[in-house]
Amino acid sequence: MNKEEVIEIVNNFLVEEFEVEQEVISPKAPMKDTLGLDSLDYVDLVVIIESNFGVKLGEADFVNVESFQDFYDMIENKIKAKA
Repeated sequence: MNKEEVIEIVNNFLVEEFEVEQEVISPKAPMKDTLGLDSLDYVDLVVIIESNFGVKLGEADFVNVESFQDFYDMIENKIKAKA
């Protein structure tokens, strides 16, 4: 799976599952502020990532995630590590 596929899948489930406007999702946008997720939303986000990409995530994986680009990179790195 390449970076463009990861971005497309992530953006699609953010729009569908979290009702985020597609226009506010950009690589440099601050993910936490843009999405306005609470702790339960993060649990849902982890479940969706795990089901879409087959990777396991923990709290430590989100420590350095500030922007959407960081989020995409983290998922892509998890996929590569699994392969």
